[in-house]
Amino acid sequence: MQKKIFVIHGPNLNMLGIREPAVYGTMTLDEINTSLQELAGKLDVELDFFQSNSEGALIDKIQSAYGTADGIIINPGAYTHYSYAIRDAISSVSLPAIEVHLSDIHSREEFRRISVIKPVCKAQISGLGKDSYLLALREMASKYVK
Repeated sequence: MQKKIFVIHGPNLNMLGIREPAVYGTMTLDEINTSLQELAGKLDVELDFFQSNSEGALIDKIQSAYGTADGIIINPGAYTHYSYAIRDAISSVSLPAIEVHLSDIHSREEFRRISVIKPVCKAQISGLGKDSYLLALREMASKYVK
């Protein structure tokens, strides 16, 4: 049976390609999703993409993974730094999760270096642009949702 991974994109990621291209690059969210979908086909996993600027909608999507998904790849955007509600949602579904970021959050502003999400994830991958997502998908498929 094919494994299913939720790919959840947080706030402002719908503006990729427009928003601060020097930091986030010129690739759009649709282009990132297309790259992920191509890799998923090679890895024989199914992806379910979701993006929202709303914390509650992100929590609802995470909770909907319970019993329907095998893992979660999440870029919580700015919620990374303060959303204990998203952290609790990830923890509550008891699924492997990997946190991703396009930019290197550890070399940016001080507030961006702290992730309240990381402790409930199997890994955190940042600073590789779209490859952060692709590496997360490879890791998820090979290590956590065999």
